[in-house]
Amino acid sequence: MTTPLRVFALIAAVLVLAAAPGAGPAHAQANLVTFDRDEIAIETAAGGRHVFEVEMAVSPDQRSQGLMFRHSMAAMAGMLFLFERPEPRAMWMKNTLIPLDMLFIDEGGVIVRIQERTVPFSLQAISSGQDVIAVLELNAGTSSRLSIKPGDRVIHSAFESGS
Repeated sequence: MTTPLRVFALIAAVLVLAAAPGAGPAHAQANLVTFDRDEIAIETAAGGRHVFEVEMAVSPDQRSQGLMFRHSMAAMAGMLFLFERPEPRAMWMKNTLIPLDMLFIDEGGVIVRIQERTVPFSLQAISSGQDVIAVLELNAGTSSRLSIKPGDRVIHSAFESGS
């Protein structure tokens, strides 16, 4: 016969094993890289200006990790993936828990494509469709909420459009 104390001990043992090193996402989070932060602005054709605090994904390790394992992100936050040279890019949502808008940006800071409301955990490639130097990830629905569209400009020192 199983007693309540024995059931409790079994549950506790399972929880301890699940949190052990090498036991999946909990372990993966312990090895996450860190990101510098910066501000960017998006100027819309309609005359709006929206400022975001972004984490900068500039190294291969940072770009590989991206927003994986995050449970949430502030409303006016995001991650800016910067690449060494413009070329077609593809992103995916592997291990990404929150839905995102992906904004593909050319060398001049112009948004050339937006993929809205990406699906968490999806392995489907999301393509830029043309040469881009950066991808900005924002919370899903942000582009629509703020009327951000292709042709709008991202203002940051990484782009020819300037600071």
